[in-house]
Parts: sequence; C-alpha cells; structure tokens
Amino acid sequence: MDKFKNAGAVITGAGSGIGRQLALKLASLGASLAISDIDQDGLDQTEKLIRDLNSDAKVVATSLDVSNREAVFAYAEQTKNDLGTVNLVINNAGVALSSGTLIETSVDDFEWLMSINFSGVLYGTKAFLPILDNASWGHIVNISSLFGFIGVAEQSAYNASKFAVRGMTEALRQELELANSHISCTSVHPGGIKTSIAANARVAKELTEDDTKLREGFEAFAMTTAESAAEQILAAVLKDRRRLVLGMDAKFIDWVQRHFPNHYQKVMQWFITRALAKM
Repeated sequence: MDKFKNAGAVITGAGSGIGRQLALKLASLGASLAISDIDQDGLDQTEKLIRDLNSDAKVVATSLDVSNREAVFAYAEQTKNDLGTVNLVINNAGVALSSGTLIETSVDDFEWLMSINFSGVLYGTKAFLPILDNASWGHIVNISSLFGFIGVAEQSAYNASKFAVRGMTEALRQELELANSHISCTSVHPGGIKTSIAANARVAKELTEDDTKLREGFEAFAMTTAESAAEQILAAVLKDRRRLVLGMDAKFIDWVQRHFPNHYQKVMQWFITRALAKM
C-alpha cells in the first residue's frame, strides 16, 4: 500500500458507504484527498472522520453534482490546482431507483438515474484523464455493479446505467493498453454491500408490500461491509485488476450468468419468488 503515500486521490460519492471508507483508508495510507458528494452533511461528516483519523491529512471537500458536466470539468481543474498531482480517480457516486417495470418507470426517472450513474462516471473519466496523463502513474476506478452483469426485473434503468459503466470502462482499458499508457482502469462490480443506497433509492412508483419486502431483504442479505469493499478496491488497484467482483453473492451470480447465459434469468426469478415467500 506504499504506492498510495503522497498520491493524489479523487473520490466522488464520499459522503457515505464505500466512498467514505475509501477516503478513510487512503487518508490512513498518507494520500492527499479530494472528496466530493452532493450530500453536504454526509461529506462534512466524512471530512471530520478523516481529520480525527489523521490530523495532518490533506483533504479538500467539495459539494458536487456529478450529473452536471460543466461542474465536473471545473472540479477536475480545481482539484489539479488543490492537490498538485492526481494519481487515482474513483468514480463512486451513484443512486438507485426503487421498483418499477420499464412501462411504469417514467422517462424522467430513467434519465435522472442515467445522468448520475453513467454520465457522472463518463464526465469524471473524461475530465481527469488528461490530468492523470501528467502524473507518474494513474488509475481510474469506475463503480459498476453486479447488475452490470445481469438483467433484473424492475431494474431496467439501473441495469442500463451499470451495463454502460462496465462497457465504457472495459473499452477504455483496452485503449489504454494499446496506447502503452501509464494510466490504467478497473471496473468494480459490488453485490450486496451494507450501505444506504437501497434505503435512499428514489421511488419510481408507489411501493407494494412485495416491493418493500424485497427492499428490506436486500439490506438484510447484504453480505459485504463497505470497509471490506474499500480494502478490496484498493488491492485491485495495486494488482492492476481489469475487473473486481465484490462479495460471494456477486461471484456466485456472475458464475451462474457466465455458465448459463440463456437460463440465469429463470434462476433470478426463482430466487426472487423464494425470497418473497420466506418474508
């Protein structure tokens, strides 16, 4: 982990969950941090935790809406000035849209989610690539999801955004390698992580009893802590992993999808039906 000492690290969505834990871990390793979130209270709390952990830590906290292209590009330039060097960019900010079939989900809700989960990652990647090019080493981590591997009923918008993040990141990885660049990138695919994303999901329709049960079930069966996820992500950067699948649940479902691409959806339907029956 010595690689992160004195490195410049950028983390979006740092106000809670994986983003907060990444910030705390990097601060403990001696990195200089630029952290951002649209949730000012959560961001302030993360900054306080960092300073409590390491009073000498260099940390710049900025309120940022990653769906605002001009704001993200301006933020990148400001961060370059604040940190001097940027080596690591973690596009972590994301949202969820709770329960709604494609026909029930409005175009506005669909575009809202895509603007954050995909466009926010695109803007962060594009804005910081030229800055990383001027550093001795550079790495981009884009947070996709297990739902970037599999399609799930009533998650069409979330699926679309996370498939898009995966596809863009995998294409970028090939481009960087073909160019013999010193910059690399990793696509991260968490399964159930103990964070607040499900509880804070925007509602696409009035929740039914089954919807509420599934939402509560996700939180109950989340298998990986945000702290463990952060440690695994940083280890993946050090190993220059192309892809990181987080959690045994994600690894199992990924295995099913890869081995039974024409049948995994029936497995998912069976699982959801069984989960509802037990609640």
